[in-house]
Amino acid sequence: MTESTTYGIDLLWIPLGAGGWFVRLNGRVWEAAQALREHRRPAALFHTGLEVHVPAGRFVIENAWPIPDTLGAGRGVVVEGPVFARSLGRMRTFRYEVRRWPGGAIYDAAWAVGGPTRITDDVTVAERLLALLPSMSPHVWGRRVPETGDMWNSNSTISWVLTRSGFPAVDLEPPAGGRAPGWQAGIAVAEHEMVVGRKGIQSTGVGSS
Repeated sequence: MTESTTYGIDLLWIPLGAGGWFVRLNGRVWEAAQALREHRRPAALFHTGLEVHVPAGRFVIENAWPIPDTLGAGRGVVVEGPVFARSLGRMRTFRYEVRRWPGGAIYDAAWAVGGPTRITDDVTVAERLLALLPSMSPHVWGRRVPETGDMWNSNSTISWVLTRSGFPAVDLEPPAGGRAPGWQAGIAVAEHEMVVGRKGIQSTGVGSS
């Protein structure tokens, strides 16, 4: 992982399955089916992660599945959630984990297109992002978020925490010709939560999956 001499947030656009054939194959099959249904050409899929540089050090932010073992504290795990169905989440292989890992690694970061890309030098936003991440609701990975048409997945975690921290994730796009499924779901949930928070009412809408 790269080191930075300045504070801020770096975004990584990593080709889905770059480090493993199984995820890559499944992603291509899924995208081919989606493209057929939507009458378009298949696109390259991307998984996202963050490197956050603050006075306390460097942290990596990533949503990973399946959970490799029960030693989550060593990877900076702050949230766990179910995959495909809440009932399946009782089994470790059907749970994902969200990492806020001090000095950690994103294992397929070497394949990131263009390497880590600085998206902001605002240390206040960076520190707010780190503080907010543990408050993310554990939505069901692979389930569509109501009213968005997009499913919750690893990209949703990144776009959610960027949006909640005050960074305009809606302005970010994957490399040319690519897609990042789940990105819009994270933004929609974050925006809904912020509206609900301002009104001081209980969430029952977009963020309730």
